[in-house]
Amino acid sequence: MSEFQARLRAPFATLGIAASDTHVTGIRFLAPSVAAKAPPRNTIAFLACVQIQSYLENPRFEFDLPLKLAATRHRLDVWEAMQRIPAGATRTYGELAKEIGSSARAVGGACGANPIPVVVPCHRVIGAGRSIGGFMGVSAEGFELGIKRWLLEHEGAL
Repeated sequence: MSEFQARLRAPFATLGIAASDTHVTGIRFLAPSVAAKAPPRNTIAFLACVQIQSYLENPRFEFDLPLKLAATRHRLDVWEAMQRIPAGATRTYGELAKEIGSSARAVGGACGANPIPVVVPCHRVIGAGRSIGGFMGVSAEGFELGIKRWLLEHEGAL
């Protein structure tokens, strides 16, 4: 747990927030039983906690965090496209693939590799036929899809 500069309690999990002095570098879903950890004030981790809390209170809140996303050009394209999906809206893997000139399967892989979920809203990408699709590399009902369902309901997209 020491890799996280902050741990923020949310209704669906505890969010482990990793940050450098200048950027948010990762968010990971931890068990709800994991204790919160407040970051020092005036840090990027503190700003991330404030903005995530604002989103939890208002699903239309728009994040404005400095992010450090390092990956292949394809994954970066997918993550940038996801950030253009507004709260309350969804796109299918196929629609996103068409937008960036890719395949639905490759988009799904990039979604599963997203290092900064919630802020980079991979939960807004759903399956064909408006099925909820997968989340965090998991397609069977459980903890992960419960988080995706909560986020989509919070935004009014389900």
